[in-house]
Amino acid sequence: MGRWEPNARGRLEQAALELYIERGYEQTTVAEIAKRAGLTERTFFRHYADKREVLFAGAGALQELFVSAVAGAPGSAAPIEAVGAALEAAAVVLQERRDSARRRQTVIAANAELRERELIKLASLSAALADALRQRGVADTAAGLAAEAGIAVFKIAFERWLDETGRRSLAQLIQESLDELRDVTAGRPSAER
Repeated sequence: MGRWEPNARGRLEQAALELYIERGYEQTTVAEIAKRAGLTERTFFRHYADKREVLFAGAGALQELFVSAVAGAPGSAAPIEAVGAALEAAAVVLQERRDSARRRQTVIAANAELRERELIKLASLSAALADALRQRGVADTAAGLAAEAGIAVFKIAFERWLDETGRRSLAQLIQESLDELRDVTAGRPSAER
């Protein structure tokens, strides 16, 4: 094995996901992940703190995308519109990863520890969105409400996207969920889409 291996991080993620699906998260070891990827355990730990973090490696990049999209929204945009821009920016990035996202969610759904970690990730994304809104001058309470509502919209749209057979894009489902949220908050009945 050479000293430098191209795309070690991607290979580790793929190997881990394959093993988690085949054997289960609990039964899979770091040594097995590294071996499947053709790398060493030491290389694994250069990239990840533990085997759980392989599934959450993209959280930081997603948070940065959310924050920059909120910051880049037009100054006249309402808080929920700025959050919507962030969700749509994420949809563009995630759209090509549906199969991988489905497999990842299957692994997470099967393990309480991973479900808890997913909730922590969503809470961190919400806090980052709220901070980005505050930077735009949005009042504290409004920023928190818009961020939490945005994460709820994202979560629901994401779950619908994974369950569908490809009829609608994640961006379409996010927009539909935002429209449903507007209907709910305006007191209008919402037809199931």
